[in-house]
Amino acid sequence: MALPEAMLHWFENLQETLIYHGLSSSLVLFFSITLLLWINRAFRAKNSFNFPPSPPKLPIVGHLHRLGPLPHRSFRDLSEKYGPLMLLQMGFGPTVIVSSAEIAKQIMTTHDLIFANRPATTASKAFLYGAKDIAFANYGEYWRQMRKICVVDLLSVKRVQSFSSIRGEGVANMVNKIKQSCLMKNEVNLSELIVSYTTNVISRVALGRSLEGDWGKSKYADLPKQMMELFGIFSVEDMFPSLGWVDYLTGYAQKVKTVAKSMDDFLDEVIEDHLNSRNDDDDTRDFVDLLLKYQKDATLGIEITRECIKAVILDMYVGGTDSTNATLEWAMAEIFNHPNVMEKLKKEVHQVVGEKFKVCEDDVNKMDYLQCVIKETLRLHPPLTIIVPRIPSESTTIEGYHIPAQTRVIINAWAIGRDPKMWDKPEEFMPERFIDKPVDLVGQNFDFIPFGGGRRKCPAILFATTSIGSVLANLLYWFNWELPSDARDAKNVSMTEAFGLTSHKKHPLRLVPIPHAF
Repeated sequence: MALPEAMLHWFENLQETLIYHGLSSSLVLFFSITLLLWINRAFRAKNSFNFPPSPPKLPIVGHLHRLGPLPHRSFRDLSEKYGPLMLLQMGFGPTVIVSSAEIAKQIMTTHDLIFANRPATTASKAFLYGAKDIAFANYGEYWRQMRKICVVDLLSVKRVQSFSSIRGEGVANMVNKIKQSCLMKNEVNLSELIVSYTTNVISRVALGRSLEGDWGKSKYADLPKQMMELFGIFSVEDMFPSLGWVDYLTGYAQKVKTVAKSMDDFLDEVIEDHLNSRNDDDDTRDFVDLLLKYQKDATLGIEITRECIKAVILDMYVGGTDSTNATLEWAMAEIFNHPNVMEKLKKEVHQVVGEKFKVCEDDVNKMDYLQCVIKETLRLHPPLTIIVPRIPSESTTIEGYHIPAQTRVIINAWAIGRDPKMWDKPEEFMPERFIDKPVDLVGQNFDFIPFGGGRRKCPAILFATTSIGSVLANLLYWFNWELPSDARDAKNVSMTEAFGLTSHKKHPLRLVPIPHAF
């Protein structure tokens, strides 16, 4: 491949400059030919690779100008034109966007080990103590041992079942609050009630304390939401490392520092409280107690510092609350906007529960249509619309395209869940599609990956889905629902998305509860 004409002109000017400074023409010729050969070889090497298709880009910013406020939608729109494997320049580094189940499967199975690492971000380094958690830690012995602790002990089937009474109390408190609103004939902000439920249940499970009780809601309860919002904001330093100072001008860096300090103080208090009142009863241990126990286990072969414990707690606490909140909020909104789904679901709930006047988790496990509703909600509204990026440890080839080492790879779970090649009427809320499509939630069906897949999939799937099913069943068992009087002209609740790492509704879910007539 010939060098561009502008490059040849540059070399002509270089020769004139060298001669002007007194170098012999033969020496100038030697240096010119050598430099030409070197640059031509580099030019050929760079262009010999078959990189994925890429839209036209601007200098410096690359393709950042093509991203709207909801990146998963921008990625999907671009992929429809440039293909399911697409190369974007996001600031200083290349980023590959994956929008098909087939390619996602290759990354999460065939090449899973190569793509096992995740890039550290400004937020993950600040909040997670240099990525000492499970979600962002580099693949290696530390990550393997810590994930094993989570899967085998913290989030095992037995452990999840042992927390059923905590979930039951949380749901009962929510139902009682709604009943009080019924007496006053007031609307309820379901979004707030859902946040209250998940925050308190998960804080009791993870930390051993309710944030609306001993610790005080005003001081700590909003920290998970603030963290996830900051995770979802693009940091200038992540895109352009040399321009990190801009994050201080925008206030982003100070917000991260402030929230990280508040969360660190909170976690220190939690750990000190556990150290001062250790409970040796395995059946009542929360996550903090279990991690403190493993800290003394010399057979693990890794060092578990206090920072490691705090980072893993944050994974469970913050990630669990935010993703569960979002899924419950979207599920109730979709159910309300589809009266046929609501009636069918209410009928199933009442048939299974019968005359017991209490919805048990064993009952929820028998509600097949409810499970379809949860899956359809996760298909349309995956908690993480774009799966946390991966970076290959070495160069590899996907679908014939060269993917250099350390390239960020983003899998667009939102786009895959709405792929018309995989789903009939993909934009419609149709829980019935899962009656004849027995897919699971554990990342084995790559056209449906709301919790990711491969070795880096979310380990808290069972805990999350158990909580979601219990809340939905109770909300539909005890109450009928209507729009507030000031919103009845709209007929449906708004489904507008808010910007953030986790997909949330932009507007709170406000409904009027009507007690069910038994």
